[in-house]
Amino acid sequence: MEKKPHIADKSPMVFEIEPGGYFWCSCGLSKKQPYCDGSHSGTGFSPMYFEEKEKRRVALCLCKQTCKSPFCDGAHKNLKDADV
Repeated sequence: MEKKPHIADKSPMVFEIEPGGYFWCSCGLSKKQPYCDGSHSGTGFSPMYFEEKEKRRVALCLCKQTCKSPFCDGAHKNLKDADV
């Protein structure tokens, strides 16, 4: 059975992101959500690197169930209270 990431929140983080490179937390354990702080060590998860070319508004996934990592695809809407 595949290990599932921790659900950091049941809604995305929506904000203006600056141009640059970022490491998105895929394990859900980072204290610096939505970014990696190294908490994945020993979990089998790795952060996802992504780049933004220009400043824009984004919705980064915090439930870690998205199929469009690191961006929210609405997967949090399908979570049940037992999942959190």
